[in-house]
Amino acid sequence: MVGVQDSAANTPEFRAATAADIPAIVAMLTDDPLGASRENPGDPGYDQAFSAIAADPNQELVVAERDGEVVGTLQLTFTPGLSRVGATRATIEGVRVRADQRGAGVGEELFAWAIERARVRGASLVQLTTDATRKDAQRFYERLGFVASHIGMKLPL
Repeated sequence: MVGVQDSAANTPEFRAATAADIPAIVAMLTDDPLGASRENPGDPGYDQAFSAIAADPNQELVVAERDGEVVGTLQLTFTPGLSRVGATRATIEGVRVRADQRGAGVGEELFAWAIERARVRGASLVQLTTDATRKDAQRFYERLGFVASHIGMKLPL
């Protein structure tokens, strides 16, 4: 099957995103029904957001790279809090896998990396939100052990 991992050599490598990765990340954000209507490739807002993320020690924007190409991404945010006896939460956001790599294990590898990174940074909980229309994503997250335990709410500003 094309694109499926068949050896450890084909396992993606994970690294901090750089400004040079912005076009590849935005392309993945745009390549889905929700993103197609809300993203705007080339907008300077992406560069500004990247600078803010890179400057914040509680943010990690990561890419998965295979054969020198960006094939996945996610953002990991660490939020210290008083609840749960001063626990730090790790929030996974902006998860995307390049269309031609879906089903090849990149998403599972991304999550394994992110969960281990959360442990290393002392988080006691990993959380995420997903759009209610993303049924395939919800099944994927549940397969990884995530539980739909809360109701998320948003207020556009």
